[in-house]
Amino acid sequence: MTTTVEHPALAPVTLGDLALRNRYAVAPMTRVSASPDGTPTGEMADYYAEFARGGFGLVISEGTYTDTAASQGYLNQPGLARDEHVAGWRVVTAGVRAAGGRMIAQLMHAGAISQGNPHREHTVGPSAVQPRGEMMPAYGGSGPWPAPRELTTAEIDDIVDGFAAAARRARQAGFDGVEVHAANGYLLDQFLTDYTNQRADSYGGPVSHRIRLTARVVTAVAEAVPELLTGVRLSQTKVNDFTYRWPGGRDDAEVIFAAVAETGADYLHIASEGRNWLETAKLADGGTITALARRVTGLPVIANGGMHDPTQAHEVLTGGHADLLSLGHGALANPDLPARVAAAEPLEEFDRAMVSPTVTVANARRWRESRQA
Repeated sequence: MTTTVEHPALAPVTLGDLALRNRYAVAPMTRVSASPDGTPTGEMADYYAEFARGGFGLVISEGTYTDTAASQGYLNQPGLARDEHVAGWRVVTAGVRAAGGRMIAQLMHAGAISQGNPHREHTVGPSAVQPRGEMMPAYGGSGPWPAPRELTTAEIDDIVDGFAAAARRARQAGFDGVEVHAANGYLLDQFLTDYTNQRADSYGGPVSHRIRLTARVVTAVAEAVPELLTGVRLSQTKVNDFTYRWPGGRDDAEVIFAAVAETGADYLHIASEGRNWLETAKLADGGTITALARRVTGLPVIANGGMHDPTQAHEVLTGGHADLLSLGHGALANPDLPARVAAAEPLEEFDRAMVSPTVTVANARRWRESRQA
């Protein structure tokens, strides 16, 4: 794609040691389209490569489970826990790279909000606190989540080791980096959240203790694969609690970001969980959580939430709020969004039918085929 760079999102950027052709990234989006054993499929390889062909500089995988114990969150979720998973992902990463993109594996442990795990009948969490809300039908769940079993310190150690082992498999699979999923209500975020973490040990209590597991995991991952990019995704909102905000506001954020900055992470990714960035990023004093993350850590920050809007994207980048932009719904509706922005072409609006009744790659493909018919 040859163009005169006009929009700042089209400018090349270096993330850690990774050179990217622009500042557009595909956000991690669960697709529940892997084989039953967690191996990525050829259909998934086509799905991810399409974003790279459309001009996205960076593609972040959907949340990928790290072990065959309690980490899996959904049936047909991909993993990085076995050799078969590595072989499947290797096809995916090769396709993205051949189309000029770079790819990061997002590593995830679902914890208490797992709603589909063939390896375990029970769920685990920081404390035996039943998650708010109900399971998500679009991902194959229904009814309330059960109360999890509280993790022991030995099990926590195993979880840290599982993330590190999955990172090494990501390297074998050809990924350019790994992103630790500490957002959106999953296990690491459950430790960070005050009402789901009632522990009395070194992982519970003040926010400086509740962020400790995330810091341990990111450190272990960075040490396991020093040649790869290492990032961490954080959020205030959750898939099962859209209104939650860190109770200490800016003070909590500064503690959290400072802890992450000491881990060896190369970047932060601040998620909005389907909300607009303006809604979730604004602080009481008028600043933004993403700009604060940049200042406290000195690291590049990826902002998320409504970044398909060229005006908002321009403001975020030129106003010092973030360094890169990740797109979910906007990318689904416009897998060639960077090319469209470069050519000043109109964008397609996201249609919820793309992810209904189930959030699969096949469903999105059928939606596109029906539009073209």
